[in-house]
Amino acid sequence: MTIATVNPFTGETVKTFPPDSDLVIEQKLQKAATAARQWRRTSFADRAQRMTRAASLLEQRKDALGRLMTLEMGKLRKAAIAELEKCANGCRYYAENAERHLAPESVQTDAKRSEKRFQPLGPVLAVMPWNFPFWQVFRFAAPALMAGNVGLLKHASNVPQCALAIEEIFRDAGFPEGVFQTLLVGSDKVKKILEDPRVAAATLTGSDGAGRSLGSIAGAQLKKTVLELGGSDPFVVLPSADLDKAVQVAVAARIQNAGQSCIAAKRFIVHEKIAGEFEKKFVEQMKALAVGDPQDEETDVGPLASRQVLEDLEKQVRGAKDQGAKIACGGERLGRAGFFFAPTVVLNAKGTKVWVEEVFGPVAAVARAKDLEEAIALANDTQFGLGAAAFTRDAKETERLVEELEAGQVFINGMVKSDPRLPFGGIKASGYGRELSEEGIREFTNTKTVWIG
Repeated sequence: MTIATVNPFTGETVKTFPPDSDLVIEQKLQKAATAARQWRRTSFADRAQRMTRAASLLEQRKDALGRLMTLEMGKLRKAAIAELEKCANGCRYYAENAERHLAPESVQTDAKRSEKRFQPLGPVLAVMPWNFPFWQVFRFAAPALMAGNVGLLKHASNVPQCALAIEEIFRDAGFPEGVFQTLLVGSDKVKKILEDPRVAAATLTGSDGAGRSLGSIAGAQLKKTVLELGGSDPFVVLPSADLDKAVQVAVAARIQNAGQSCIAAKRFIVHEKIAGEFEKKFVEQMKALAVGDPQDEETDVGPLASRQVLEDLEKQVRGAKDQGAKIACGGERLGRAGFFFAPTVVLNAKGTKVWVEEVFGPVAAVARAKDLEEAIALANDTQFGLGAAAFTRDAKETERLVEELEAGQVFINGMVKSDPRLPFGGIKASGYGRELSEEGIREFTNTKTVWIG
């Protein structure tokens, strides 16, 4: 496994890193175990002070950290800054709310006193992806550390400098040694680390294949896991919708992070009464997107994160075309250095590779539905169930969509996004468990029943 920074804008390898040796891994595991015994005894006020400091450091260093994100995975500069600001907000949310979320809850029973308490589990292994290299980590770390757990980060191998920078943030914020550590290891080391008795639980954000692998290892060890996996999110547009707004949000929802997002809208399901007009406007706006240097403020779509992501996307679009879909715009990589793919709209996409598989890139798959019933059926006809969006101004349609769309989150007249105040996660092959909000901080705690006679 190569651990390296490869600039997606140029395709050049910038820096390589030696993976941690078995000895270094052992030392880090021991530090985590030692830190966990002490950290769990700290007060919420103490933890909150440090977490608030971490938020301030993220804001103070956002220019440098944003450049690092752009260098390693090609994120637009403006999006990188926004991601760091979101991380700071997440840190502050848990600094301010962790004690309330984890406060003991009294229960009336035959006891003199009975209650539920929420106590930390210990070291938690986090296997994280490259597409949101800071936010994915902080949305795990902020609640986990505020709950009294400690973190071990196995980040994606193409963002090692981001991984090390996150460890530095926590260290500089005053978290004790061992409370948060980065492991520079490949995926081949995850099994042994997770099987170590000092690791209490694990969380993974990534593909459903990676989730099945980690989940099976953890299951054999009877260790708690939270899995946030892939998505093929539907985006439903009905005749009552504000069509111009729906098109505008559809473009933003598809090309955010160059389409490399689990909750990016991927399958666009449009009522046949308005499909022609939607498709025309959608294609026009996708064609007008500026593709280029992610450091340029005028760029709408930057490069894909790696050559492998680019080649996988090419195969999916080629496969859809071979299956009879129509490429309305784009459909190919751009003839320039770096890992660029043209913004693409695939019409008549139902049943093709870009409809059935998760697509990580600026490629939109469009299909028509004859009515609300068929639109909901098409939206649910997928192995995934992470997010779903729909546009309608009809109250009855809204209620049906909210009730019947099979997803961990449903957004009406807006783009699916994560928010520290709301639980985040999926169903079906999109995983299980929840991050963020009250549910997220309780995932890696022992819900202890206390009964005093």
